[in-house]
Amino acid sequence: MNKLTTIVIAAILLWSCENKPTLQKYFVENTESSEFVSVDLAPSIINTEKVSLTNSEKEALESFEKMNILAFKSDSSNIANYDKEIKEVKTLLKDETYQQLMKVGSGNDGAAVYFVGDDEHISEFVVLANRKENGFAVVRVLGNDMNPTHIVNMLSLLQKSDMNLEQLKPLQELMK
Repeated sequence: MNKLTTIVIAAILLWSCENKPTLQKYFVENTESSEFVSVDLAPSIINTEKVSLTNSEKEALESFEKMNILAFKSDSSNIANYDKEIKEVKTLLKDETYQQLMKVGSGNDGAAVYFVGDDEHISEFVVLANRKENGFAVVRVLGNDMNPTHIVNMLSLLQKSDMNLEQLKPLQELMK
């Protein structure tokens, strides 16, 4: 390969890499922060060995790859940082990549659900829940060809299954 070809390939690679902030980068940057609790959940959290599943529940489970949770615990000593962090997350979710599916509450308390993809081929659901007195949590549900019905079925599965709560220990510590 000659120098010109190498330079052109390098330029294309550099040009195609986006440096804009993303929710995924936000997760990575804050995973180790002492103000955040980060939990990654595998599908194994849903133990379905003793449960008979409907076809739609099987589809939902098969579409689910993993769940990432990032939670910021707020108290009187870090309200300014809470305001900064929640504003940053809300700004990231305004990106055209995310489509808002639902929103409840307003002001300092509320939750919103976003998705990435189209109605029948969703690759990611994002839930942002916040309460200024407690903090906020961002939940990313990643999968293949998910749809809103899959999320409802997953919630049903969570209630029916024997959940492996060991993976949730860091969040339980946050709630104390």
